[in-house]
Amino acid sequence: MITTVLAAEAAQQGGGMGMLIMMVAIFAIMYFFMIRPQQKQQKKIREFQNALKEGDNVMVGGGIHATVRRVDLTAGTVDVEIARGVVVTVDKAGVFADGTQQPQK
Repeated sequence: MITTVLAAEAAQQGGGMGMLIMMVAIFAIMYFFMIRPQQKQQKKIREFQNALKEGDNVMVGGGIHATVRRVDLTAGTVDVEIARGVVVTVDKAGVFADGTQQPQK
C-alpha cells in the first residue's frame, strides 16, 4: 500500500515538469506559426508605406484604389487621386499596396 502511494507521489512530481515543457512548446509553436509571420507582414507594409512616391497605385484603408499624387513626410499624410480630379488626403498608415503594381526589375 505504501509503495503505491510513494509511486503515485513520484509520478505527480514529474508531471509538473512535463507540463512546463508542454507550455513552452505550445508558446514556441504559436510564435513561429502566428506571431513571427505577422511581424514580417507588418514590417513589409511599413517598408511599402515609407517608400511611397508619386504615381504609385495604392489601396486606401476603405478598399478604394487610388494613385499617389503627393507624399507629405512631415505630416505623415498622402494625397491620393481616387477619381479624375478628386484628390483626398489620407494618413500614410491607411495606404496599402493594391496588388496591381508590376514588379520592379
